Amino acid sequence: MPHPPSQSTQATHASASGAAPILEVRNLHVRLPGTSERAYAAQDISLTVGRKEIVCIVGESGSGKSVTAGAVMGLLPKDVLTLESGQILLEGRDITHTSRAGLRALRGDRMAMIFQEPMTALNPLMRVGDQIAEVFEFHDASLGAAEVARRVLALLVDVKLPSPETLRSAFPHQLSGGQRQRVMIAMALAMKPALIIADEPTTALDVTSQAQVLRLLNELRDKHDNGVLFITHDFDVVAEIADRVVVMQHGRIIESGTAQEVLRNPRQPYTRKLLAAVPRGEFGADAHETGGTADTVLAVKNLALRYETASFFASRRRVVNALDGVTLSLARGETLGVVGESGSGKTTLGRCLAHMAAPTGGQVLLDGIDVTHLSRAQWRVHCKRVQMIFQDPFRSFNPRMKIGSSLAEGPMNYGETRAEVDARMLRMLALVQLDASALQRFPHEFSGGQRQRLSIARALMMEPEVLIADEAVSALDVSVQAQILDLLEEIRARLGLSIVFITHDLRVAARLCHRIAVMQRGKVVELGTARQVFGQPAAAYTRELLSAIPGQQHRHEHDADADADAAAAGAREGALV
Repeated sequence: MPHPPSQSTQATHASASGAAPILEVRNLHVRLPGTSERAYAAQDISLTVGRKEIVCIVGESGSGKSVTAGAVMGLLPKDVLTLESGQILLEGRDITHTSRAGLRALRGDRMAMIFQEPMTALNPLMRVGDQIAEVFEFHDASLGAAEVARRVLALLVDVKLPSPETLRSAFPHQLSGGQRQRVMIAMALAMKPALIIADEPTTALDVTSQAQVLRLLNELRDKHDNGVLFITHDFDVVAEIADRVVVMQHGRIIESGTAQEVLRNPRQPYTRKLLAAVPRGEFGADAHETGGTADTVLAVKNLALRYETASFFASRRRVVNALDGVTLSLARGETLGVVGESGSGKTTLGRCLAHMAAPTGGQVLLDGIDVTHLSRAQWRVHCKRVQMIFQDPFRSFNPRMKIGSSLAEGPMNYGETRAEVDARMLRMLALVQLDASALQRFPHEFSGGQRQRLSIARALMMEPEVLIADEAVSALDVSVQAQILDLLEEIRARLGLSIVFITHDLRVAARLCHRIAVMQRGKVVELGTARQVFGQPAAAYTRELLSAIPGQQHRHEHDADADADAAAAGAREGALV
């Protein structure tokens, strides 16, 4: 049962359509190189962004959404993508063919961009306060040092960073992911631009940081009267933040409208497919439904890992308990989800399980054998049994090695024959639904989803008993994410694997995992079946994480609509009887 757009959405949209838009893109065509599968990365793109309006561009990887943003900013890769035709108007001014110097003057001043990964966008050798100050120094040389310092501090306060006086002297690596993203937002706001483009700014953030950044963008949009072009693949984020939505596929706009219209009554099958791919909190099987036994393959007892680090907040050294008395177990054939915010210790736990980090206390037992403090030579005997899938498959492959060499490397190092390895490679590629021709290609020749499938295949080449997946789907768009989750579940069931699935996305954990361990500050604060932890959370921290998941109001309204439709259908059926 579709609902009309909310009054606030209607008012915003009316305001945007009644006044001259901040951004207007007309019939934009961006051509791909001649060897590409299609002619255009973006074809016949027309859209507007009004003042105080958030317009979301949604689509899978390769849909052209980031290319559209790059064209607006004048950041298309030279000699790869060509802006062939169309117009880009910023505050009524045609900037389509503006010179490089003219675009540099506009970037940061009248339009600014927030990138997906702030760690790569920020200079690791400069303090964050100095990086924000650079924006003022480039665009307004008349400002004195004292005034620049005052404005930098005001921006850090504006984006609600803690201890801004001290934090402006920090380097990027000393901040959390959410704090780095806030620094990027502060840089984007420095000159009060009319247009802000946010390219997947919350994809890599945990749910609480994501909720904070989305709320902050909404507040700043209202405070500074700018327009926001927000690029995402997640319709739950769209439900949380968008006034209007533009859906792209294969470089074209296939659907657009208010957020309410697109979310509640999507016209195109592709839009409905994207909406259906968003994890909705469906529960995986409970522990007794795994098909596995009570046999424990991996156990962790009172595991601890303590770091001593120098703090930029003070001259004294500080102690960080990355793991603090973690105790849990993994049964054969079970998927155990480990969830929590950034810094909760979940990745550190995975590294300890894979013998990539040395704990300072406790035990890791593999089939009852204590492997906690084995030497490298001793661990080599057990290494095949525990394999890891990393968050970024591109960085985990050697870019100079063909896929066949990367997949064969592990088994060959253990003395297996070439014939055995070749036969297994073909089986593993078939298992992850890739063609044998992949063996002769390099990592950069694959999409993100395909590279993650290859990462899974490489781990399975060692015939492990335990698979540790560290944020294995966090960087993927929702449809590819759904495919990888289905693949992992199929492989687990077929091979009898045990999986430790580390994620910050509670929706994903609910879908895939039989049991859930919730971590906070190095401790397990809650442990139980997915149904128990997400259906009836006992810990206040778990309830806080669940409440931060975006798009909940839309889901509740959608469920209410479905119930109303079902009741109406039942009433009609009863009347016919």
